[in-house]
Amino acid sequence: MKATKIYEMPALTPAQMEQVADELSHGAVAVFATDTVYGLGTGAFCESAVQEIYRLKNRPTQQPLQLLVADMEQAQYVGQFSPQAKRLAQAYWPGGITLIVPPSEAGEPLLRQATGLGLRVPALAALQHILRKMTMPLASTSANVHGQPVLTRAEEVVDSFTGQVDLILTQGTLTPTASSVVDCTQDPLQVVREGSISTQNIMRTAGTVRR
Repeated sequence: MKATKIYEMPALTPAQMEQVADELSHGAVAVFATDTVYGLGTGAFCESAVQEIYRLKNRPTQQPLQLLVADMEQAQYVGQFSPQAKRLAQAYWPGGITLIVPPSEAGEPLLRQATGLGLRVPALAALQHILRKMTMPLASTSANVHGQPVLTRAEEVVDSFTGQVDLILTQGTLTPTASSVVDCTQDPLQVVREGSISTQNIMRTAGTVRR
């Protein structure tokens, strides 16, 4: 059993955010609130911690994890953005859209068996502050056993993960909202999953259809 540290995200001090970011960058595993659902994550380049996430979630290792970043600068460190992908990022980040892009040279070790990296800037201020202080993206997946319902209540998260992860960062009850997922590794791009942003708006913003 791990000695899990539990924080309320809105009450985190700047010093605590920096400490959390440092721990995640060195392989701590955390459950944390996002703008969609509770996530389970760690520093993307911390391979043993990433494997621990697959184990905790009982997730097939061939299914890649999402990468959460603070901004476009962090995203472009690990990914390559076409003009269409840049337009989508500028229009909808931070927010509920995941863009799958080819890796940069630095991002190639994160590729695994996928054709691209799924990147998103979450629209939750406390999480953005933590991401800005990290030295790498946050590899993330929803905080639930693979195939089971997502967790949306702080109490559920604490009950399920205390003793199993290093950190739990709560923010009450979340309203689950699926992010849209867009594959920008191909031309024309493809909407893999329609979420909070409609396919029509995505295509118009990317410039693939006439306004």
